[in-house]
This record gives sequence, C-alpha cells and structure tokens, in this order.
Amino acid sequence: MRRSLFISFAALASLASAGAAELPAEIKQSGTLKLTVNSTYAPMEYHDPATNELKGLDIDLANELAKRLGVKIAWSETPFAELIPSLQTKRADFIISGISDRASRRETADFVDYLVTGPQLFVLAESDAKVVIDLCGRKIGTTRSTSFPAEIEKWSKATCEASGKPAAQYVPGENSIDVRNQLKQGRIDAAVQGSETLPYAQSQEAGKYRIVGEPIAFGYQGIMFRKDNAGFRDLITDQLKAMIADGSYKAILEKWGLGANAVREPMLNAAPQ
Repeated sequence: MRRSLFISFAALASLASAGAAELPAEIKQSGTLKLTVNSTYAPMEYHDPATNELKGLDIDLANELAKRLGVKIAWSETPFAELIPSLQTKRADFIISGISDRASRRETADFVDYLVTGPQLFVLAESDAKVVIDLCGRKIGTTRSTSFPAEIEKWSKATCEASGKPAAQYVPGENSIDVRNQLKQGRIDAAVQGSETLPYAQSQEAGKYRIVGEPIAFGYQGIMFRKDNAGFRDLITDQLKAMIADGSYKAILEKWGLGANAVREPMLNAAPQ
C-alpha cells in the first residue's frame, strides 16, 4: 500500500512538473504575462468611467488565470486591428479581448473558445423597425475590423434579397462606441454588435436601445494563441477546465450578466466555418 501511494504521489508530482514546463520559459523567468486589449468593448474590456480602471469580463478571466499560473499581468492597450499583429510579433503572449474565433484567423493562430456570441441587430428605442425584415434597405453600422460586415451581407441576402426587399446598406465604424454614436446621431438606422455587449449598453443608457430579433449568426469568442505555442495553449485550456469545474468561470460570467453565454468546456477552434 505504501509503495502504491508513493507511486501515485510521484505520478502526480510528475504531472505537475510537466504542466509547469508548459509555461513558456520567458514567462516563467519574468513571472509576467504580457497581454494587450482593445478597451472599447464593454463589458468585455473597458475603462470604468468613474475611476478609469481597466475592467471587464476578459480582465477578470485573465486575472484568475494569472493567479492560478502564479504570474502577474502587464496590461497594454491597442486598437482592435492591432490585436492580431501584437500576438504575432510577441508583444502579447495571448489575446483575450472580445475576439471572435473565425476560420480566416486560424491560418496563423489557434483559438480556445470560452464564450458564446453572435451578431445582434439593434436600433434606437423610438425606431419604427419592429422585426428584422423592417431593416432591409436601411443603413446598418458595425465595426469594420470584425466578422460582422460579412454577417450583415449574408443576412441581407438570406432575408432581404430572398424576399424581394432591397439589400441592407453596410456602414463601417471604428469600434462599438463609434457605431453607437453613429446610431444616436442618425447617420445609420440600425447597428450590429456582439450579443454579449448589449445588456451592458442598455444598462448604461436606459431606454436608449432596442434589440430586434435574434442574433443573425452564431459563434464563439476565443483566447487566441500563436500556432507555435501549443503547449501554452493547452496549459491555459486546462486552467479554464478547472475554473469551469470549480464554478469560478461561471461566477465571473454571472458577475457581468452573461451567465447564459457560458460554454460547457473550452473548445479548440470550434466556431462554425
């Protein structure tokens, strides 16, 4: 019995050592994760208007991961379009910043998917648009650097043009804040953002926005890793699995009102093509 216990403890120690070895040497040596975000996508990452503190669901998840890895985080900020270059040039160790898993992005990176998302149409509360087909032929804005322009085009073909209605007119925006401003200024008739952002926007500007229909597509947000960093990717996946198992993952999502967007387990490159 003692020998069996010794072997079991030795095996566990070996597994723990193997897991620690998967932490990239540079991170292990410095004790620091380099992470960069685009802080315009509340509630995923944003600056608290009262304190200017960097906050959000992604921030909380990353901080919990860092705590479990025994490292600290050096945060930086960048425009959304620079997130992927930041990863590829190693200015960031991974990307957790409201970024969607897309087939085109998987050519140079892997995604560990951790949140259900989908592009959602919304309008100002006083809009006469009641159902999605009412938005055919109208100007619809969204962030240019996301997958949403393509999703608007697909939706327009399937819903508007297939019904003999005029196509929706896509209008680009720099980020979600810019898109909502365009909507409030009357430059667009409707907008598309990730479904995870709208409850927060509605809570901050009560009575301002109204959701129209269901999300027009389905997908996942993921933590993005370089293809040559599979060991680190798998280590983070294991930590996420542990967070799901012990309830800390769900607690973070529920803190931000997004418990319904939870996944049952982290998935590798799982978003629809």
